[in-house]
Amino acid sequence: MVESGKIWARAGAVASEAGAAPFRPAARRSCGLELGAAVFLADTSGALWHEDERTLIVADLHLEKGSSLARRGMMLPPYDTPATLAALAAVIAHYDPRCVISLGDGFHDSDGAERLDAECRTALRAMQAGRDWVWVAGNHDPAAPAGLPGIHVEACEVAGVKARHEPGSGLDDSAQGEIAGHLHPVARIVGRGGGVRRRCFATDERRCVLPAFGAYAGGLDLRAAAFSAVFDRARLKAIVIGEGRVHVFHGSAIHGQAGN
Repeated sequence: MVESGKIWARAGAVASEAGAAPFRPAARRSCGLELGAAVFLADTSGALWHEDERTLIVADLHLEKGSSLARRGMMLPPYDTPATLAALAAVIAHYDPRCVISLGDGFHDSDGAERLDAECRTALRAMQAGRDWVWVAGNHDPAAPAGLPGIHVEACEVAGVKARHEPGSGLDDSAQGEIAGHLHPVARIVGRGGGVRRRCFATDERRCVLPAFGAYAGGLDLRAAAFSAVFDRARLKAIVIGEGRVHVFHGSAIHGQAGN
């Protein structure tokens, strides 16, 4: 397999030969992301951070997806919830937020919270202690999770930017900026000799769709038709999550097809 660092460089060469602008992907733990008049940080964990409001946003945790699939006969290692909670605990420890927003599909189904084992429930409650917690309704979990703290809403705002589970389309509701989840964006970055497929933040600076945070959540390629209704492709960029840092790519460097 070609190392990801070499892929970033080779993707740049391919873009340059195609007549694209000089290719200089930024690489850092987090990078600024503008939406409307607000500035957020896109973190390598897949979380979005707003410093002034000390608010951390994560999308599509899909807790207890493994146990949900097991009930339908699809047996997977039952470690997705501990892995997701460990990643969430790490980013909460890093930023120490005043408020955490789970932007829909916090659980994979409506009964997911009831299936949490004692250790995972204790870990989640420890993360929630001493801070506000908002559960945004998702298509997988339209009701509030049973027995857990936090408020349950259809949508909310952060620094004047609307936050909801499913993104709008075109210019709908995006004049003030919009943050959403649901689509689980991934980008395939291709260079000579190979490519890499990574979770990413997708944004055109009017709207941002967050990567899925959950260990078993999967992803949808940015070239899929579902994203065409959401973004202005001429302004689309992917903030791609690498090994401990993020890389910023513009549309000319993003290749691949849905399902790749």
